[in-house]
Amino acid sequence: MGVSDAVSGTLAPLVDFVFPPRCPLCGDGLAAQSGLCAACWSQLAIPGEPACIRCQRPFGKEAQAGTICAPCLAAPPKHDGIAAGTLYNDASRRLVLAFKHGRRIALAPMLARLIAARLPALEGDWLVVPVPLHRMRLWSRGFNQSALLGRELARSSGAGLVVDGLVRRKRTPVLGGLSRKARARALQGAIAANPRRAARLKGANVLLVDDVLTSGATSAACVGALKRAGAEKVVIACFARVLDEALDAAASHETG
Repeated sequence: MGVSDAVSGTLAPLVDFVFPPRCPLCGDGLAAQSGLCAACWSQLAIPGEPACIRCQRPFGKEAQAGTICAPCLAAPPKHDGIAAGTLYNDASRRLVLAFKHGRRIALAPMLARLIAARLPALEGDWLVVPVPLHRMRLWSRGFNQSALLGRELARSSGAGLVVDGLVRRKRTPVLGGLSRKARARALQGAIAANPRRAARLKGANVLLVDDVLTSGATSAACVGALKRAGAEKVVIACFARVLDEALDAAASHETG
């Protein structure tokens, strides 16, 4: 245990007395400042098995182990897997909004623990690289939420943290609602490997960290930049993954 951990443990009772622990979703009282209440935990959708062996997209309960999903068959991904802490639903959306836009950065350790629980065994040396923000967005928000998650994952896994391994060269519009081709055009040349980190990225195994994985356009641009920089493997790690069909399959599995 480090000095900072020891100090945090010593001060925890005082902090809990001054600021009684509350569930960040519903506001109910908690025993400690470390998670959600039982009712809100149950609202999170955790990806399960069986899943695609390339991208970990969850299938219905009838699917066989070792199956590759249709999107990966149609366009084999350049990444080496996706580890998502949750599937994107109302509960995870509210947590992301509180974390990113509500500036509740104290949620980072809890969100990172959910991601870490879904990570494969990281054998050998790994680097944690967050999805970058453009400097103007970073200035207006005050923090990069992916970097906060990356810091927690690096701490828990023992991987190295390269917070500026990627840079965003230009501002991009909101990608929601754009077609696949429009997203690709918007991101063309927007993300690149940081030349100052070239030596660390070459031949490295990289955990690419983001808060939400939606269409995959941004993460694909990041993976491409890392692979061009010589990264050996790139596994995407996110808190919430948007897969509506997987939510439907999970719901049918629970009621079946």
